[in-house]
Amino acid sequence: MGLQLRNKTPKRRVKAKLRDDRQPAVEPNDVWAMDFVHDQLATGKKIRVLTVVDTFSRYVPVLDPRFSYRAEDVVRMLEQVCPKIGYPKTIRVDQGSEFVSRDLDLWAYTKGVTLDFSRPGKPTDNAYIEAFNGRFRAECLNAHWFLTLADAAEKLEDWRRYYNEVRPHGAIGHKVPISLINPDGAVSPPS
Repeated sequence: MGLQLRNKTPKRRVKAKLRDDRQPAVEPNDVWAMDFVHDQLATGKKIRVLTVVDTFSRYVPVLDPRFSYRAEDVVRMLEQVCPKIGYPKTIRVDQGSEFVSRDLDLWAYTKGVTLDFSRPGKPTDNAYIEAFNGRFRAECLNAHWFLTLADAAEKLEDWRRYYNEVRPHGAIGHKVPISLINPDGAVSPPS
C-alpha cells in the first residue's frame, strides 16, 4: 500500500539533559526537597500538604496543610521556618506553578538559595521527597481521619515530631534526624 512511517527524532533541549553537576548533601541545610501531597478531610473537602525534607539529615521542617496553596503561601511558610533552623543552600522542586513563580524566585534570590528544578515528567530527579511522601502517606495520611483543617494540622505536627525526634532512620545510621541537626542531643531545632 506504500504507507511509510516517518522516523521522528526527539528534539533535545538543554533542560532535558542529565545534570551531572548535582552534588549530594554533605551537611544539614545543604539541600532541601519540597513538594505537595494531596488528601481530603472526612467531609470530602480536598487539602494540600506542603512537605519539605532536608536530604542530608532527613529532618522535616514543614508539614503544612491548607485548602489551597499559592506561591506567596510557600514563601510565607519558608520565612517562618528558615530563621529557626537556617536557610538551605539549594531547594529541589518540581515544575509546579507555586515553585516556578516570581514570588519564590525573588525570595530565593534575596536569601541566596538556589532553586533546582526537576525535569518535567521525571519525579526521580527529586527522589528524596518522593520517597518521603510515600512514607508520609503510608504512616500518617492513610492512618488518620481529618475532621477539620485544624485537626489535620495538629495530627501532622504530632507525626512530624515523631518522625524527627523518635523514629530512627536507616539511611542515616539508625539515628533520629534531630540528632544530625543538633549534635548536642537537644530535641528541638536550634533557635
